[in-house]
Amino acid sequence: MAGKNSGHQVFFYDCNQSNLAYSLQINGKMSPYLFNPIRMNRIISFIVFLLIASNAIGQVIGRVDKKTKEFTVAPDQKIEYRVFGYQYANNTTQEMICFSSRRADVNDNYNRCPLGSYFDTDKMKPGDKIFYLGPIGTFGKFNFVSGNGKKTLFYLPKSSFVIK
Repeated sequence: MAGKNSGHQVFFYDCNQSNLAYSLQINGKMSPYLFNPIRMNRIISFIVFLLIASNAIGQVIGRVDKKTKEFTVAPDQKIEYRVFGYQYANNTTQEMICFSSRRADVNDNYNRCPLGSYFDTDKMKPGDKIFYLGPIGTFGKFNFVSGNGKKTLFYLPKSSFVIK
């Protein structure tokens, strides 16, 4: 309604130095709304924690090169991770390969994976390579090619790698 007073006025003021507050005056009645910076900091901290935690749960540790289809796991990642490649596209089947940030998993091949346990793909034997073959449900199908030419299929959860 142009030209008429709608009866709404907003007043800003500081109350008790610890809370920023404002009141909304609607038709002559004051309606206080408090903005508490301490409460807001807690909420923001919680949201940041959830964002960080959700990234760690997904454990995207590997990368598939879009052109060559070669799979790599970068060294010195800042997150703790443990990802298995399985014999079939089912996480209840035999664990074929392990990529882990845990020294105990890698040093002794604790899980007895036939293709080995590694911190990253740079630590694999010379000549060993991993190639992405395509998606199979919630898994990606991979081919482990050893230095002597032997090929072995395994499956990684899609949540553990990206294609770039």
